[in-house]
Amino acid sequence: MIGQAAGETAETSQSQRKVILASSLGTVFEWYDFYLYGLLATIISAQFFSGVDETTGFIFALAAFAAGFAVRPFGALVFGRIGDLVGRKNTFLVTMGLMGLSTFLVGVLPGYASIGVAAPVLLVLLRLVQGLALGGEYGGAATYVAEHAPEGKRGLFTSFIQTTATLGLFAALGVVIIIRSLIGEEAFADWGWRLPFLISVILLGVSLWIRLQLEESPVFQQMKAEGTTSKAPLTEAFGRWANLKWVVIALFGAVAGQAVVWYSGQFYALFFLEKTLKVDGATANIMIAIALALGTPFFIFFGWLSDKIGRKPIILAGCTLAALTYFPAFQMLTSAANPALAEAQARAPVTVLTSHGKCSFQFDPIGKNKFNGSGCDIAKSYLAKAGIPYEHVVQNSRRWDRSITIVRVGDTGVDIPEPGQYDGAEGGMTKPLETALKAAGYPARADPARIDKPMVVAILFYLVLLVTMVYGPIAALLVELFPSRIRYTAMSLPYHIGNGWFGGFLPTTAFAMVAATGNIYYGLWYPVVVAAATVVVGLLFLPETFRRPIHA
Repeated sequence: MIGQAAGETAETSQSQRKVILASSLGTVFEWYDFYLYGLLATIISAQFFSGVDETTGFIFALAAFAAGFAVRPFGALVFGRIGDLVGRKNTFLVTMGLMGLSTFLVGVLPGYASIGVAAPVLLVLLRLVQGLALGGEYGGAATYVAEHAPEGKRGLFTSFIQTTATLGLFAALGVVIIIRSLIGEEAFADWGWRLPFLISVILLGVSLWIRLQLEESPVFQQMKAEGTTSKAPLTEAFGRWANLKWVVIALFGAVAGQAVVWYSGQFYALFFLEKTLKVDGATANIMIAIALALGTPFFIFFGWLSDKIGRKPIILAGCTLAALTYFPAFQMLTSAANPALAEAQARAPVTVLTSHGKCSFQFDPIGKNKFNGSGCDIAKSYLAKAGIPYEHVVQNSRRWDRSITIVRVGDTGVDIPEPGQYDGAEGGMTKPLETALKAAGYPARADPARIDKPMVVAILFYLVLLVTMVYGPIAALLVELFPSRIRYTAMSLPYHIGNGWFGGFLPTTAFAMVAATGNIYYGLWYPVVVAAATVVVGLLFLPETFRRPIHA
């Protein structure tokens, strides 16, 4: 009897490991497909949007990337409903097939030069399919794993799913870097960029084969046998306040904060290093890759810990730490990555002095738009592109000459004339400002020799650690929050609204805030406010779930 019990335990353990491996591996491949487009957006812009000018083409390419985030909640509704009607396993097999097929088709899609405007239209359609598929994948994988997990280990089991986004990003980066190094940059830009998309069909075949070996979730099998599955999951989940209120609480009391902390720690930090602190891309990628590699095991640690002390305190602690420490952490990042910028900012702060109404709203997500309607526009555009923080002060005094814009660099004042008052060569209007900034010690780029790389990695690791705190336990919490008959549908929607909208649009929103104010840290108010609001809502309304049975 003891031998039989031991054999059954070993078999059960092997089956559980297979569930985790198959679900996690498939989700890694889906994230690989999803991030591949973002990594190659510049090349995709040249291939598919070449019918317009370069700037507009890149904007369209970024818009197509964002479209994948925008439709994720709709994918959650479509595939969540199917998952609650026909089963977890079959549904995420469909989402994986859609993701893999659409990614492969991007690799064979003719460019603008071959089929004209049909090329970008088809590309956007494929991107929308990717977003819809990802919207259905996560909820299925998380639900499937949680419903296979033994009591007291759901946090640990589902935490492996939480590592997949990071691992998918690693996989995409690795494939792109290897192919680029093997065939060269010129060949990669011409045709080699298609290879990472084509390779995805191999990954699709492997993951589909592994998932086909799995059985349906035991919870769903039991509901099917008892005839208790939902006949109208959307109506039951969102048309009844008893369930809808938990969707709202999950979104604002957990997922919104988790999403902004995740995207700040993994994506905005990289953007801040490259765009704002002017660290070269290769160095920034390597440092954040090291931080991610060091931090990834903590997804599993915090998932395990949430089985011991609960999901809520870990997630809300991560949001609280983010709200309290983001400003000092990013200021330390500036001092470590570009000390010359931090020193110049302290020694000779920059102030733009104008009359009211002279400046346009400065929003330039790709660094190529021209703002030349006034001297103020010219000055602020130059400072933004140079990554120079500044304060804009409006002068209301009647003695102020409304036609003059003055930029103060410490104690030095530089007049910026209006475009109609200047007859010199293009770029000459900002030449005195460039000279003053250089004299004050403002660097054009971060000096590689002065980057304190261990400190930068340590700060990035801290930011990733906060990501693991909020993200490690979130899948288990969402699964436990909703009844099994509508679980797939109900948990997927708040997750993808939070991560697709609150998180996915964070870099663009934060950059707009920085561009509007000139304060390089101002964009942090977005994640800080959302994380703080999540803490308040979570403390007041979010229940603890880690001891709940999930078969009800």
